[in-house]
Amino acid sequence: MEFLPEAISDYSEAHTEKEPAVLAELRRETWQKVLVPRMLSGHLQGRVLSFLSHMVQPSFILEIGTYTGYSAICLAEGMKTDGQLHTIDCNELLETIQSKYIEKARFSENIIRHIGDAQEILEGLNHTWDLVFIDADKDNYINYYEKVIEDVRPGGLIIFDNVLWSGKVTEPISENDQETKVLVELNRTVHQDNRVVNLLLPVRDGLMILRKI
Repeated sequence: MEFLPEAISDYSEAHTEKEPAVLAELRRETWQKVLVPRMLSGHLQGRVLSFLSHMVQPSFILEIGTYTGYSAICLAEGMKTDGQLHTIDCNELLETIQSKYIEKARFSENIIRHIGDAQEILEGLNHTWDLVFIDADKDNYINYYEKVIEDVRPGGLIIFDNVLWSGKVTEPISENDQETKVLVELNRTVHQDNRVVNLLLPVRDGLMILRKI
């Protein structure tokens, strides 16, 4: 579901910072060669992620859900020069396209990729995160939140993607729709959590932005 009329969405992109050439190339190749290309963050959401990262100027970023690397590159744009971005994905088949564009964007030394089960990999990462972006399996969103919240510094950000889930979070939920149930619970949980302040932006499929108090 698109939450903005197409004309408004196009106007917004036309009046937003231009997508860097390397990301435009990555977006095109993703749509040409990779399954479910709508999973890509894209121009407007990518610029939101880059904007937030520039505001925070993180030393350590965690991303759960790499896909083809578009969002990782956007987030890395705002990092400190010697910063590190750790990104986790379970799909090893995407490593070639990730490597290609991370290198083109000149972030090979800063972006560290992990392949495997995110919850297991998180156990081995020992950092205080300045910014966390979560865009992976929805069933585990709450588990990811509870695993990372204590490792985020005060003032740091946690961002969840797809929290509007094509509008399903506003509708009656079928008994077997586990993903929508988890997203509804996540939105309610973080809204009531006194460890954070939250902002739900209806950008694309919904971004939940949390600032740790």
